[in-house]
Amino acid sequence: MFTGIIEEIGIVTSIKLKSHALELSIRAKVVLEDVKRGDSIAVNGVCLTVSSFTHDTFVVDVIPETFNSTTLANLSSNGRVNLERAMSAVGRFGGHFVSGHVDGIGVIRSIKKESNAITKKIELDSSLMKYMMRKGSVAIDGTSLTIFDVERTSITISLIPTTQYDSLIGEKGIGEKVNIECDMLAKYTERILTSKTGISKEWLQDKGF
Repeated sequence: MFTGIIEEIGIVTSIKLKSHALELSIRAKVVLEDVKRGDSIAVNGVCLTVSSFTHDTFVVDVIPETFNSTTLANLSSNGRVNLERAMSAVGRFGGHFVSGHVDGIGVIRSIKKESNAITKKIELDSSLMKYMMRKGSVAIDGTSLTIFDVERTSITISLIPTTQYDSLIGEKGIGEKVNIECDMLAKYTERILTSKTGISKEWLQDKGF
């Protein structure tokens, strides 16, 4: 489980391509402070498991499913990636519930600067739009962000200066792809309402929800 608050930006030091799989070596500092083999680290919003590490790098494997459904396949050596360790039970929860399981890929379609903020319109697959709501949450490349506008096939997010500098979403330009994770609570709610458990909209209303 993650919060979507990026801890640092790492550097990809090597990529080993194995058919539709990858082995990534990433140089970092903060996320290695207490790392152990088997720990989870979100790389551009994708939850990956540490298979080995040194004092300044860690290695993770990207399986075919993840290779085919995220932007990790587009990484290159010396590329920069957002990093976040799994959340601590004793830490502050600064973002929202993020699982590190990417739901799809978005494409940045427009960028606009407004005072000290930057707004970006991101086009999404129609299957993801039902989880988007104005003032709701979304994780983009692992960064917890608030949705400021929703259109038929796109959302607009606004980046404060801290987010612009501390994560990669501020650097990405028009036409670039980003990993999208929809709000976990929205997905669970949909699952409950559509499963055969006897729970329906009418049932929830009758119980006072």
